[in-house]
Amino acid sequence: MSRLKIRNVVPFSNLDGGGNGEVNDGDRGAGHAARPRRADARRNKETLLDAAAAIFVTSGVEAPVRDIAAKAGVGTATIYRHFPTRADLIIAVYRHQVEACAEAGPALLATSVTPYAALGRWIDLFVDFLVTKHGLAAALRSDDAGFDALHAYFLDRLVPVCTELLDAAAGSGEIRSDLEAYELMRGVGNLCIGADSDPRYDARRLVGILIAGLRRPH
Repeated sequence: MSRLKIRNVVPFSNLDGGGNGEVNDGDRGAGHAARPRRADARRNKETLLDAAAAIFVTSGVEAPVRDIAAKAGVGTATIYRHFPTRADLIIAVYRHQVEACAEAGPALLATSVTPYAALGRWIDLFVDFLVTKHGLAAALRSDDAGFDALHAYFLDRLVPVCTELLDAAAGSGEIRSDLEAYELMRGVGNLCIGADSDPRYDARRLVGILIAGLRRPH
């Protein structure tokens, strides 16, 4: 998996001129009202990130902000307020998707019929995450040390999840036990590379063959 670095950190126009949104702790009524507002703000931000991710899939990371705003059902000023630069938005979408993928692992283990089934479903999500980073490759580069943390975050969050899934499937005797999570994720990432340039390339099918090959013969 190649490192992910942002290039062209282009500031958005600051159209709304909003304040910093701080709450006066001395105002007791405002303090009570702040909690629902914070919850609403979190939900609104997640809606923005979901909308941006969907637009990035179809139009790339250079898509107009107005398209993301329309998808989210908000004004462009709302996006500028949350994400002053395009890089801020791209990084936030990336982290949002990593978190969703990380949280899915334990949930799948708890709800799937077998650990191997959970592993297969999680790998499908991981493939979708990799393939739907459409346009990120063109917006990322490896010479900005400030974004090394983004790649480290990706590994820190997802390698342990994949390890847990592999250990559970190996412990149940469903798969071989000599494969490390990073090794598997790197292999899956390499199989996903062709999806960026060839619409006929079915990364999920090829990854499915790889995962099937992990099973122990009965």
